Amino acid sequence: MFGRLRAWGAHHSALVDALTVSPVALICLLSASAFSSPGSPVHLGRSGILLLSFVLMVPLLWRRRYPREVFAVVALLCFGQWVADIQIVPGDLAVLIAMYAVATRCTPRWAVAAGLVAEFGLLLAVVRWWGDTLRALPSLSVFVVAIWIAGIYVNTRRRYVESLVERAERAERERDQQARIAASAERARIARELHDVVAHNVSVMVVQADGAAYAMDTDPDQTRRALHAISATGRQALTEMRRLVGVLRQDAGSPAEEYAPQPGVAQLAELVKQVTESGLPIEFAVSGTPRDLPEGEQLAIYRIVQEALTNTLKHGGPGARARVDVRFAGGQVELRIRDDGRGAAAPRLEGGHGLIGMRERVAMYGGVVEAAPSPGGGFQVVARIPVGVAA
Repeated sequence: MFGRLRAWGAHHSALVDALTVSPVALICLLSASAFSSPGSPVHLGRSGILLLSFVLMVPLLWRRRYPREVFAVVALLCFGQWVADIQIVPGDLAVLIAMYAVATRCTPRWAVAAGLVAEFGLLLAVVRWWGDTLRALPSLSVFVVAIWIAGIYVNTRRRYVESLVERAERAERERDQQARIAASAERARIARELHDVVAHNVSVMVVQADGAAYAMDTDPDQTRRALHAISATGRQALTEMRRLVGVLRQDAGSPAEEYAPQPGVAQLAELVKQVTESGLPIEFAVSGTPRDLPEGEQLAIYRIVQEALTNTLKHGGPGARARVDVRFAGGQVELRIRDDGRGAAAPRLEGGHGLIGMRERVAMYGGVVEAAPSPGGGFQVVARIPVGVAA
């Protein structure tokens, strides 16, 4: 309810200003006939008090929009009243209201200046119209200081609330931005996974299908083995695709389904065997002392080897051979995948997603990837991944 009232007041500021001034106007109307000012030779009648009070209070209607200007106008009117030695009227309270507006809506420097001006005006009035200055000034100053402190408190509280609102809005914007960044990173990760799964398995299936078509009439057993390899590779591709799509379709509130563990270093031998059965002879060697690596780092190693062998299958040509070396030494894992195929002259990785995916995976763990034609022919991919280094 308070929030609705505040919103209504923000949209009807002129009406709110008039309503807040109306109590002072009512006081002026009721006390105009009975009001008298001590020590002033110029006394106004009831109509004069009402007129002067009206002139002093009219600028207050714009005090929230122009607090400094309104205070300046009211203070000058009061000073002119003092110079003319005109009696004090109830409308003189306008100077305290204008000072309060400055204290609530302006910087502390302007608030202090308004408070000093109001206190100086009170001193001038007490010196001229009250005989006992030492007794009257402290008691009257209490009202000025209390109103000024109330304005400072309201100003401080409003600025604090505004800062909280600004921080909340900034946090919300940052949260949305982080969500977009996370979504983009997740899309990139899924794209890499899909590329690795589809490109590798489809390449194996294409090579097996070509071999089966070539040997269909001359070697039925070889054709049968090739068809079995195509079937097994297709099932494996479907399994991995279902796993990825299942993660995408999983609802936020539903329990996580059980999936097979991600491939890692232990599955490299199986990968090499699968690609060898596809028609690419591969030498596989592991040197050094294997270490326990995080699952993410093992998956990166597996995907790099998979992507490099997939490109050899696609671009190496007939008769190509490959070698995969995995070396654990010096706090890092070095992967070296070489082939002697005919695809060395073509920049086969630079134009696609393969090298980009490799670099992104390795960069997550502070490593580097080098992919270039080998000096003696063929192509070579070298990846160095530090062990136990944070992203």
